Amino acid sequence: MNTSDNHRTLGLVGATSLGVGAIVGGGILALAGVAFQTTGPSAILAFALNGLIALLTVASFSEMSTAFPESGGSYTFAKKVLTIRAAFAVGWIVWFASIVASVLYAVGFAAFALVLLEPLWEVVFQSALPAVNERLAITALAVGSVAIYSISLVLRRPGGAQWSTIGKVVLFVFLIIAGVWALSRRPPQSVYSNLTPFFAHGSIGLLQAMGFTFIALQGYDLVAAVAGDVRDPSRVLPRAMLLSLGIALVIYLPLLFIVSTVGVPVGASIVEMSSSHPETVIAVAAENFLGRTGFWLVVIAALLSMLSALYANLYAASRISLVMAHDRTLPHFLARVSPRRGTPTSAILLTAVFVTVIIVAIPDVCSAGAAASLIFLISFALVHVTSILARTRRSPVVEAFTAPLFPVLPTIGAVSCTALAVFQGITVPEAGWITYSWLTLGGILYLFLFARRARVVDAAAEAVDPQLVRTRGKTPLILVPIANPASSAAMVGVASALAPPGVGRVLLLSVVSPPDDWHPEHSPPQLIDAQSVIRESLTVSFAAGLSPEALITIAPVPWSEIARVAHEHRCEGLLLGISDLSDEFVGTDLEELINSVDCDVAILRAQPGWNLVNVRRVLVPVGGKGSHDEQRARLLGSLRRGGGDIEIVFMSVLPESASRAEIVRAERELAQIAWDKAPGSTHGVGINDSVVDEIARKASDCDLAVVGLKRTNRRYRTFGELALQVARNTPCATIMLGQNV
Repeated sequence: MNTSDNHRTLGLVGATSLGVGAIVGGGILALAGVAFQTTGPSAILAFALNGLIALLTVASFSEMSTAFPESGGSYTFAKKVLTIRAAFAVGWIVWFASIVASVLYAVGFAAFALVLLEPLWEVVFQSALPAVNERLAITALAVGSVAIYSISLVLRRPGGAQWSTIGKVVLFVFLIIAGVWALSRRPPQSVYSNLTPFFAHGSIGLLQAMGFTFIALQGYDLVAAVAGDVRDPSRVLPRAMLLSLGIALVIYLPLLFIVSTVGVPVGASIVEMSSSHPETVIAVAAENFLGRTGFWLVVIAALLSMLSALYANLYAASRISLVMAHDRTLPHFLARVSPRRGTPTSAILLTAVFVTVIIVAIPDVCSAGAAASLIFLISFALVHVTSILARTRRSPVVEAFTAPLFPVLPTIGAVSCTALAVFQGITVPEAGWITYSWLTLGGILYLFLFARRARVVDAAAEAVDPQLVRTRGKTPLILVPIANPASSAAMVGVASALAPPGVGRVLLLSVVSPPDDWHPEHSPPQLIDAQSVIRESLTVSFAAGLSPEALITIAPVPWSEIARVAHEHRCEGLLLGISDLSDEFVGTDLEELINSVDCDVAILRAQPGWNLVNVRRVLVPVGGKGSHDEQRARLLGSLRRGGGDIEIVFMSVLPESASRAEIVRAERELAQIAWDKAPGSTHGVGINDSVVDEIARKASDCDLAVVGLKRTNRRYRTFGELALQVARNTPCATIMLGQNV
């Protein structure tokens, strides 16, 4: 994704407004009654303790989002530190959680809108449109709000603060001020009486209230989810998340205190009042100290809260799906951005469609809401874990925020979020089943639709950005058997391209045959030759700025020794250099070697004096089932890593009898392959009955051709006739790839 400054439109005010819009209002209005029923006045303490846990989570989110200032939030963090498969799982469920949260806020808005419209209900709706019942009205209002906000997100890029966010904060502040004024007129004894007993159901009740209400503080994570749109992310992101949470707590804690004191009639208790009015306890409390005006103020605040939270979740969900589509873990059409408006139209509209379908199809979304809470808790725990892994693996990022008391704080945060998630799964088993079902569906879709392309794009990303390999905790080792010092520069150059700089390693291997006669006072000529090969290879490598490792072993059969070393050192790649392409040389021994190693294989055939640093044009013939797509993407990505002027040309060949429709289809497929493996490359379809002749013709003005070995089954790699003919007839250097399965 392009995250240059001119594509970042959110400043501190806009980012903070997004977080406040997502946190403040909706959660406390919906969950305060449940909290008071469960634990009484100590609901204030429950929210405060959840605020402390949320503060720990903000620290980890700040560290991760400033280290990786890209949109996607938890998905991006998992992609950077874990694997693309784990990232898909995280992104898939967090996308779902944001969609469900959007549903809850849209339905919540509709419910409060009906309360506001109640005086007109019988006069207008039921008389003029008797077929419109309450359920249909709520559905229509909810879908309408989703449509309006989705269209606004499509038409313009988010920037300043939302009017609904500002409006609801003003109303909540007014309610608090009015409550403090009413509190000043109450005798202290009555206040004490309202707060007694503080723990209505003991410590268990307090823990239950924490589990039920933690989601009320969710929303600061949405700032990280849209980090790619935030200007000056190293400064703005931590401040925006901290301000969002701080503003929410500054509103929540005084409001809860006022509700549980002056909001309760004399002689009554907050537990009883919450049991009678679980959904509207705050509105009832405001009515008790402000009259009917207080009730309507809370209704208006609720409307604004639901709208701002709906906007924030639609915005974040669309950005999560946009980033996933860029990585091909969701369909690529979701990655399309309007060239005129700069908005991800497809991602926004698909998110809106899912929200609308759930609103229409599921009358009771309470269980889905509980699942969203569970998912957010799991994702927060993962953010703590990834922050620990990232800190220990990556190089220090000067601009990144670093959480204090590492690793104590993220460890406490991970344990706390996990404990609350387990509690949520036990108390609301439907939430666990919904989460499991959605994850299962995602796993099936990933396996059959997204996995191959996602792995290819991810392999190219690892090659272009070696830091990604480091943060994932990998140190790939490429084994390079060397027999001829003259080819060492070419071999080490290719191997170093396959091994990410600063992370991967190259191991030069020279295999010495055991001497027939051994004399201690004389070194055997085989050893002298091996030492000379390694010395000259290292000299050439150092002159080229490369730093490989070296190993000399003794074995009667070089082929089996190469396989043994590759296995013992757990090599991820084996690079072989060959000059003899006769059928005898590429026959049994060599094919047995490439099939006995449990790693990727690359075979280089190059003219004397060829060097990778001089390559300017690379030909990539495409055909077959793509059994080495990831390896090819990794090689091409490494060639483009340095930002040099290297042109990569993808080509496929069709017979002269091919129809126009077949040519168009081949061009479309080739464009997709080229975009996945090397964005910015060129491509073209050749028409020739001889595939080899067409490739050789195209290769005549290229420096390197990349072809694939033939795979006769899932495990067996062999030199196919096409690959051999291309290598034999192509004037440029050739690399033949055989990916491990």
